[in-house]
Amino acid sequence: MRVWNTFVEGDNLEVLAGLPPGSVDLVYADPPYNTGNGFAYADRFRSADGRRAGRHEAWLAMMRPRLVELRRVLDPAGAIFVSIDDNEAARLRLLMDEVFGEECFLAQVVVNLNAKGRQLGRGFATDHEYLLVYARDSRRCVLDASSPDSVDSADFPEVTGDGRRFRHLPLRNTNKKFNPATAPTLHFPVYGDPDGGQVALAPFPGAVEVTPVFGDGTPAVWRWSAPRIEARPEDLVCREIRGLRGRRVDVFQRDWLELPGGRRKKLRTIWHAEEIGSTDTAVAELKQTVGHVFESPKPTGLLRRVLQTMPDDVRVLDPFAGSGTTGHAVALANAADGGSRHCLSINWAEPTRPGTHAARAGLATVADITRARLRAVAEQVGGGLEER
Repeated sequence: MRVWNTFVEGDNLEVLAGLPPGSVDLVYADPPYNTGNGFAYADRFRSADGRRAGRHEAWLAMMRPRLVELRRVLDPAGAIFVSIDDNEAARLRLLMDEVFGEECFLAQVVVNLNAKGRQLGRGFATDHEYLLVYARDSRRCVLDASSPDSVDSADFPEVTGDGRRFRHLPLRNTNKKFNPATAPTLHFPVYGDPDGGQVALAPFPGAVEVTPVFGDGTPAVWRWSAPRIEARPEDLVCREIRGLRGRRVDVFQRDWLELPGGRRKKLRTIWHAEEIGSTDTAVAELKQTVGHVFESPKPTGLLRRVLQTMPDDVRVLDPFAGSGTTGHAVALANAADGGSRHCLSINWAEPTRPGTHAARAGLATVADITRARLRAVAEQVGGGLEER
């Protein structure tokens, strides 16, 4: 059985340098946010002329070589997700454009992790951060920006006698870019009975001829070819409808809720806390696993949604592993769907602050937190853990 989690303690830049090119399929990175209070890597970076780098300059100097290495180890079909807040979102977007290429940008997702909004300090009650999503090669990327969890059965209001749910979709293509001039082979008549609903390519008793038209009456084209219509007449229905120009007969597809292989729906670019969890639920998850030992973990629901966009056997890399959420999410996903994902988590031995819950629990470094959680996950969820 493939081990689900591997943990490496060390500087992520050094660890990444030892990984072969193209050896991972999915990267999730949650780097230290540059909040103005300093960050763990700040004192290690200087500008080109030798002076100590400023706040943003130092953060970018830390990130640039790591993103370059992450691109190198990412498979051409792979993708990278990076969490960030408003302090560096604009600069990180430009940096990722530089490293991965503007053409490889896939999305900037707004992630609502604090439904109530932060009430401390002045200004607005911030309730979001971001996920920047890039492909390694946009032409070869296998990321599927959809999820079965985003499918709402209420979108399928029709029900057959045997309980199958469906909705009616116009068989005509509603995009005016597709018309008899641009897709002439898809403009042809079909025959339908608006009383019985039957649809066929050839005339039959009680049928009327139906050609595709837009709402304004101009010629349109069908979404299905003639051979497909002939092969799936039971998935089509003829109906009389009231259009802009009065009543007319049209043909519709029965779009079924349940599809072979399952139905998925495109993910929107705002992810709400009630869908993927919040910082509060993340703290509760971690507390249940190893205790209240990390102040701002990510919820496993966020990472499980990220995982859903990729095949179930991906090699996952988390170079800023923090509390170990990604490895935890991989184990939960594998346990749920029988997948064989593997996660490599990297964290260096940054000391925990004196007096914190982690320090009082005997966890001297953040790497100790990662290790403790992944050990607990291996015991509670399964999948094993390899430590290096």
